[in-house]
Amino acid sequence: MNGTAPFTLNDLRAARTTGAKLAMLTCYDYTTARLLDEASVPMLLVGDSASSVILGHASTLPVSLDFLIEITAAVKRGATRSLVMGDMPFGSYQEDDAQGVRNVVRMIKETNCDCVKLEAGVSSTSLVSRLADAGVAVIAHLGLRPQAVGLMGGYKFQGRTRAEADAIVSLAVQFSHAGAAGLLLEAVPNEVSAKIVQATDVPVIGCGAGAACHAHVVVLQDLLRQTPRQPKFVPKVDLSASLIETARSYVNMIERGAYPDAAHSYEMPADEKSKFLAGD
Repeated sequence: MNGTAPFTLNDLRAARTTGAKLAMLTCYDYTTARLLDEASVPMLLVGDSASSVILGHASTLPVSLDFLIEITAAVKRGATRSLVMGDMPFGSYQEDDAQGVRNVVRMIKETNCDCVKLEAGVSSTSLVSRLADAGVAVIAHLGLRPQAVGLMGGYKFQGRTRAEADAIVSLAVQFSHAGAAGLLLEAVPNEVSAKIVQATDVPVIGCGAGAACHAHVVVLQDLLRQTPRQPKFVPKVDLSASLIETARSYVNMIERGAYPDAAHSYEMPADEKSKFLAGD
């Protein structure tokens, strides 16, 4: 992100053809947003991870829509150039499409965010389609979905088997066809991400999803080692530097292809990987 022009969804889309690798960080307040914007971080995600790193809950489930709207608006006020993505919390869109449309529209109108993210199951395709028809840029979050941690049996990487991997790819294609503006893949092997990149025509953001993705995001507090434990995909940075310098270093690592590498990636068992890649 250079100059004074804001980073937009079109810039993210362009990464599919230019081969550029883009950085994203989570952000939850005005002051940090201003600093990350100064550091030229292209995209900021106001994630429901605020439930844990800001409010101290054990999962993302308790955070409210009202809270996320308030902090998303604050981040947008602080970020004059970075694209700001608002996250839809658990319970704000699962009831039916009407509830989802109503709450997504509220998120956009009250925060001025550039796009919204929602954790996407099969039943969410109709909601994404309705929102796309209304002109809303929706990022569909697949793979490890923290809001479904109870169903998934914990925070485990997804796509371990050929069947799991095929299901994720199939769902990604469905959301692309439904009108999703992009995909966010969390904790899946690079082979799964690569196949999704090939099978869809939208930008793919990885969160521990390997080098095939067009952009990469981590939780800022994980990057700064402020959390008790960090996922394996979080890169190591110089913690003695200022926040602006640290963020610039993170952006640079991604732009020059130094992150992510094999140490940050999840691996399918060899036999399942062979079956998945063979496609038989």
